[in-house]
Amino acid sequence: MSFESFMKLALYDEELGYYRKAKSRIGYGKESDFYTATTSGSLFGELIAAAVTEIIGTKMASKCTFVEIGCEPTGGVMANVVHPFSATSTIQLGEAMELDGMCVVFSNELFDAQPCRRFIFKTGIWRELGVGCADDRLFEVELPLGDTPPYLPSDVAEGYILDAPQAAVSLLHVILNQPWHGLFIAIDYGKPWEELIRATPQGTVRAYFRHAQSNDLLAHPGGQDLTCHVCWDWLSAALTRHEFSGPILESQESFFIHHAASLLQDVTTSEAKHLSRRKLALTQLIHPSYLGQKFQVLHAIRSAP
Repeated sequence: MSFESFMKLALYDEELGYYRKAKSRIGYGKESDFYTATTSGSLFGELIAAAVTEIIGTKMASKCTFVEIGCEPTGGVMANVVHPFSATSTIQLGEAMELDGMCVVFSNELFDAQPCRRFIFKTGIWRELGVGCADDRLFEVELPLGDTPPYLPSDVAEGYILDAPQAAVSLLHVILNQPWHGLFIAIDYGKPWEELIRATPQGTVRAYFRHAQSNDLLAHPGGQDLTCHVCWDWLSAALTRHEFSGPILESQESFFIHHAASLLQDVTTSEAKHLSRRKLALTQLIHPSYLGQKFQVLHAIRSAP
């Protein structure tokens, strides 16, 4: 099968998929696999609420439903957070995608968890990478390409691997096709197209298991996380196609500093004399050595018809 099909099964199969299992995926415990912004507690949600209010204004925020897509079953980022929105809701894996009216549509690490196609350039042609199985062992195989996707470049180095996050774009079209307007915010890690085809010769798909990053993508199928960098150019183009004005991409550090400055100042000044949990959480969220530069924030607004 193609790697895209394998990744879809490994992550989303109803019985065996990594994201379908009732297990602890996120956190600092030894049984979890990775930590992310939500691990910092309610401060992350407070920063999101403050940034949204700064971008669209208090009046508009008070008319919006804050919808988080793809959150863990334990709750969304607005749980236990004082917020300005008229209501909040979550759309979890397997639930119907229903968006209507004035919304803030938010996601955190949703798009990098979508299946991707893998290609390798050999002897002047592209081949698709897939997964084979023999004697209960999984191994990588090369598959012939039928119709070559038009986005594949022709001038890359021998052996270059390109991970194409097409499913992330397809998911975004599903979200944007809904009859809603307002603010879209996606926090994820990704790269521009030029960097994906020039600066990542081993591809961008990585596995995470017990807080260790690995290139062994076929180990622990259904038991480890698989992620792929999104293509920010593709997502921005989708937003523009669906009449969102001026998609803006910022690092997570820059996003919070530019749009949640007052809250940042409150946290740092009120707890300046001691190293509190909130101060540690803030450091993790915005410091460039932690999550501040690892993640980027894409946001755009679609006006009411």
